[in-house]
Amino acid sequence: MEGTMSKVLYIKASPMGKLSHSIAVADAFAEAYKKSHPQDEVKVIELFSAKIPEFDFIAASGKYKIMHGKEHSDKEKEAWGKVVAVIEQFKSADKYVFAVPMWNFSIPYLLKQYIDVIVQPGLTFSVDSGGNYKGLVTGKPVLVVYARGGQYPVGTAYEQYDLQKKYFELILGFIGFTDIRTVVVEPMLAGEQTATAKQADAIEQAKRLAGEF
Repeated sequence: MEGTMSKVLYIKASPMGKLSHSIAVADAFAEAYKKSHPQDEVKVIELFSAKIPEFDFIAASGKYKIMHGKEHSDKEKEAWGKVVAVIEQFKSADKYVFAVPMWNFSIPYLLKQYIDVIVQPGLTFSVDSGGNYKGLVTGKPVLVVYARGGQYPVGTAYEQYDLQKKYFELILGFIGFTDIRTVVVEPMLAGEQTATAKQADAIEQAKRLAGEF
């Protein structure tokens, strides 16, 4: 989107702040991006301090009633309205950045909650009469910075433990993303010297990606 202003949504899925390896690398990307795209806006959402709506019974009930034109209560309308507002905020961006640490081989629970809020039929994906899914968030690039303590090389016995990258990119693809760029920071539990060197390498990689994002 050269010559026009783009909105970048930067979502931090770690509560660790400056101690987070994924955030350190994604922050470096964001700073480099701002320098090369000074006209663009970068909106940051910190999931561990944001008020993500609960997708509870009231929200779920409101969703089905409203989407099917059935009678619904004011509480159901309010709960579903909060969900739709988060989805609209998400879809309003032109580009996306995620900082995602690995927790128990997968993703942090608040990122899963965010996913459960934004992945909704008719809003971020559709289903045709044949039962085929189609993502509705299309034509937008996303950078995901993953951090994890170990390594999970493809083709090894350890690959099965990586439900972080595999799951998150499945979800991104499901709602329409095809331009998915990644930086993986690993193995961060292999000692301080190794962690420092690997993070520095990842930061340089992220900076290089920023100019062409």
